[in-house]
Amino acid sequence: MLSFAWLTKATLVEIISILFIILFLYTGISKLMEYPVFKEQIAESPILKPVAPFIAWSLPLTEFLVSLLLIIPRWRLKGLYASLLLMIAFTIYIGAIMTFAKELPCSCGGIISLLSWQGHLIFNSSFIVLAYLGVRFEKQLRRNRIQSFNLENS
Repeated sequence: MLSFAWLTKATLVEIISILFIILFLYTGISKLMEYPVFKEQIAESPILKPVAPFIAWSLPLTEFLVSLLLIIPRWRLKGLYASLLLMIAFTIYIGAIMTFAKELPCSCGGIISLLSWQGHLIFNSSFIVLAYLGVRFEKQLRRNRIQSFNLENS
């Protein structure tokens, strides 16, 4: 029988953070490597067209910034919250695309752009759950550290 005793909340937070760092660095770099294509795909979106120039440069930058937040333990909770918000925003966008413009190409970047829109929903929903768990576990870990610190110093 397999033992998962090593799988502590701290380990899970690390794994979740690493998964998001990989995801955001990969998609951010992919978008920048194919910047003209990415910018054009964003401009084709009826939802994003008015803000396409802003989105084209700010989205990869945001993905890099969130990765940095996740790398630095002190800022990890903020990074997990930002990851959760980004994944929710991406999922809402996908829902809108599926409702109004199913034929648009994905502007996600890299191999992820090969997913169907339904595949994107499943992928994003999985990462929303991971981000939620990461936030929850990180908050619990911080609460426990504060309680331990207070007990040691009282």
